[in-house]
Amino acid sequence: MATTITAGNATNGAAISSDNTGILELKSGTGSGTTAVTVSTGQNVTFAQTANLPNTFGFKNRIINGAMVIDQRNAGAAINPATNNAYCVDRWLTNTNVASKYSVQQNAGSVTPPTGFTYYLGATSLSAYSVGSSDSFALVQKIEGYNFADLDFGKATAKTVTISFWVRSSLTGTFGGSLTNGAIDRSYPFTYTVSSANTWEQKSVTIAGDTSGTWLTTNGIGAWLWFGLGMGSTLSGTAGAWAGAEYRSATGATSVVGTNGATFYITGVQLEKGSTATSFDYRPYTTELQLCQRYYQRLYANNTQKFALSRNGNTTEAYGVIPFYVPMRVAPSALEQSGTAANYAITHGVTTTTCSAVPAINSATLNNIEVFFTVASGLTAGQASVLRSLATDQFLGWSAEL
Repeated sequence: MATTITAGNATNGAAISSDNTGILELKSGTGSGTTAVTVSTGQNVTFAQTANLPNTFGFKNRIINGAMVIDQRNAGAAINPATNNAYCVDRWLTNTNVASKYSVQQNAGSVTPPTGFTYYLGATSLSAYSVGSSDSFALVQKIEGYNFADLDFGKATAKTVTISFWVRSSLTGTFGGSLTNGAIDRSYPFTYTVSSANTWEQKSVTIAGDTSGTWLTTNGIGAWLWFGLGMGSTLSGTAGAWAGAEYRSATGATSVVGTNGATFYITGVQLEKGSTATSFDYRPYTTELQLCQRYYQRLYANNTQKFALSRNGNTTEAYGVIPFYVPMRVAPSALEQSGTAANYAITHGVTTTTCSAVPAINSATLNNIEVFFTVASGLTAGQASVLRSLATDQFLGWSAEL
């Protein structure tokens, strides 16, 4: 005689049964339609209460740094974006065509984040600006094609996705955003409602996958996720439907930059496969940092510390190779640095000579970068030297952003 353990009700449950044949049987389903799995005696089986199978394994959240934890460039300092594509916290950029209309900062205003989060990204309006028809103000993340490819956008098999996030604003009403392809010629404007001022609220938007258009699946821009702070009429479209146009937000959405001192805070941003928002995909800090470093990296050195061993190419220049923390998306083409030439130096033999120009890039691959430091004179070609810092917290930085 079999022994049965049933989970759920008799009609829509799951049953584990065993009989004197030494076999365990798991049945699940609705009504009389069941799916059976047999397990021989002695095998171990673990059953979870619930599972969102499409998102159980792998890279559930396609947004990187959705909890706004990593801020390599600004270390929590505010920025006033003067042009498009100024990065604030890692992977998040400011989209603006008119300077000085809002500032952006990690944990702006120092309010308490929602439960489970330590950081958020905050935008604060700096004026009461009347948005023109072609103006664009938004917080944006570009998603790499490799991280979006399995969603099959642009095909008949396009998958439904759900965007979820926590938001807090000093304004209430209907706010807007959009999901677009890399070329921004396929757009899905969406809306959500902020019901209570200065209160964290969790929102979700479900979007049927786009079966049209071109969606890049390599290391270029696979998709853009936009959160509007004020969008002109020509860049706004009807919410809730795919359109073959460049719409960065929804028609009629609230303009944050339209009210002086207005605030817009956001965190816990997740874009996942499926029609239901699931719990936020918390990843280890190191993992999140390495995901960010595919697109941007910095190397710091304090007084007298070294950036790299080097080789003197001639009497004025020394070249050193710096390995990347993780391989980058593409080979960087430019070098960032803090301070002035006087903050950098070359040590050759027992002599340290201050640089006469800021460091520059010589060449780069996906895995390393060769930089060169310049002095007025005194090096011996072919000899070894050291590239170093002469000041506190000097850095070299390189970008492979989308």
